[in-house]
Amino acid sequence: MEKITSLQNPGIKNIVKLSKSKERRDQNLFFFEGAREMSLALAAGYEIDSVFVCPELFDKTDYPDVLDTVSERKTFEVGVSVFERIAYREGSDGLLVLAKPKDHGLPDMKLSGNPFIIILEAVEKPGNLGAILRTADAAQADAVIICDPATDIYNPNVIRSSVGCLFTVQTAVCTSQEALDFLHKKHIKSFAAELQASQWYQDTDFTHPSAIVMGTEADGLTDFWLKNADTRIKIPMRGKIDSLNVSVSTAVLTFEAMRQRGF
Repeated sequence: MEKITSLQNPGIKNIVKLSKSKERRDQNLFFFEGAREMSLALAAGYEIDSVFVCPELFDKTDYPDVLDTVSERKTFEVGVSVFERIAYREGSDGLLVLAKPKDHGLPDMKLSGNPFIIILEAVEKPGNLGAILRTADAAQADAVIICDPATDIYNPNVIRSSVGCLFTVQTAVCTSQEALDFLHKKHIKSFAAELQASQWYQDTDFTHPSAIVMGTEADGLTDFWLKNADTRIKIPMRGKIDSLNVSVSTAVLTFEAMRQRGF
């Protein structure tokens, strides 16, 4: 295992560059931290490009065997000071991974006989996207479809906030029109979350093939989804604030659907 001691090492400097989405696209690489996240990525068939490990921190990991799956020539040892330069989360277990992204097209998705899908329009905050992926994993939703995204799904903070659920949930990226066409083709009913809707979410039947459509916190859904969704639904707001964080709203609707389905 090669040891890296300098912050000027080209590999270390390149990781810093990969914090920018343009560099991730240009190099066809992304990075993330954590041995658990690495185990999930490997299980999902992601190709590992290289691994940077800080032994002093990695000694505390709950997944010590994860390095056994990676060739030694792809593994680099770094000291604490070097790792602190490339780490982006607190309480790290001393493992940072570079990997190749996957295609996330609609045709690649495999749905159950009675699918439940989460659709996000123009999601812009990595933390919200990560939290929604975590909800989708917990509820075993069939997929998350991200329409016209304003954030890169391989932003390291998406992976951090999803605790690796980007690797466990089927995820597609497409335009809103492509998503709508997909729903029609699969005979999946769409429910647009809107503050001005007349139908309460708890009075909505989610037991058939369903997709909830969520907009941004600032602007909600665009007219495209408000006009084309099958039904508009809302969550009761009884306080002085008229809306919830989009990840919280998504969790409320998702677990109501799961409750109705007996999960």
